[in-house]
Amino acid sequence: MNGTLRTSTISRRAVVMMTAAALVALTGCATASQGATAGAERDTTALPSGAPEADTTLRVAGRTTQLQLEAAGADLEGPAFTVGEWVNVSAGPDVIQAFRAGAADIAQNAIIPPIQAHAIGFDATIVAVLERPEPSYVYATAAGSSIDGFDDFRGKKIAFSQGQSQGDTVLRTLRTAGIANDEVELVPLPSTQFLTALQSGQVDVAPLSEPAVTKYIDQYGADGAIAIPSEEPDLLSVLWVPTELLADEENVRAVRDYIRVWAQGQVWAWENADAWKQFYYVDTEGVTAADADRIWETANRPLFPEDWDVAVDWAQSSIDLLAEGGFVETFDAEVLFDRRFEGDAAAAVAAEYRGGAR
Repeated sequence: MNGTLRTSTISRRAVVMMTAAALVALTGCATASQGATAGAERDTTALPSGAPEADTTLRVAGRTTQLQLEAAGADLEGPAFTVGEWVNVSAGPDVIQAFRAGAADIAQNAIIPPIQAHAIGFDATIVAVLERPEPSYVYATAAGSSIDGFDDFRGKKIAFSQGQSQGDTVLRTLRTAGIANDEVELVPLPSTQFLTALQSGQVDVAPLSEPAVTKYIDQYGADGAIAIPSEEPDLLSVLWVPTELLADEENVRAVRDYIRVWAQGQVWAWENADAWKQFYYVDTEGVTAADADRIWETANRPLFPEDWDVAVDWAQSSIDLLAEGGFVETFDAEVLFDRRFEGDAAAAVAAEYRGGAR
């Protein structure tokens, strides 16, 4: 594996100065024409093949992949290009700002950040898709809340992060329950503040992940807090890049190589779950082995679709939900995807990991 220099904390400090709140402000400032033109004309030139030159450098916002490479050792073939930095940003709004600042070249996120980027006129491109058809979030209610099920969300304060996957899950939950957005109070918060908002009573309900859910219910369950598993999947995890990066053929080769590394890292973690849970969750993140098991129970077997039709349809439904709520202008989801990369991730893994939701 070519040298991976360091995990950048300097870049993160630079980019998080514009957080989710700032992103909302940017969205308001962006014109509809900016959003409409971002990604409107995709290059149809055939992609260059073969390995990138070894000195081709990408700054990668991919901490999970970085750690999978470390954990797997010789079991995973690392990138053929040079990783200039493993940039330590992951939340969608932070990634967008890293892209805008030139501090990151490729990142993994859910589908909402690319939609938000388009909405503010930043031209970015999805180059790989992972589908996760099983729901992963759990709604936790505030202590003393009268909520027993989704129908009881009506009239309640719900933690809502427009620029992150939790926000998409909330909107889908409301739609399925037949509850209009104006029948609830969507409280804008970054997902990192959901737990404290529940604890303080700022919100009545919030979508959380494990192990936070179990820890919260252990603490507040005696006071009436309950957990309600989401029925809506956070279907898409994507790799995406600033579109201008793809103007250089060596960068394209490096991106295609990273797609391989990313996909194979996901499969390695799935096939070596015990080693991965110990290395990542216990040794790196500092959670208990029991919590690591709870987190892993919500994991999906990695699925890399050979075509992106379902992914595009899902992205369109997310766009439509956001547009109906007045959060973005509607647009054609197809412009987010560069289908020249469509088969790359699937080609990098065994047949049992190809395909996706239908």
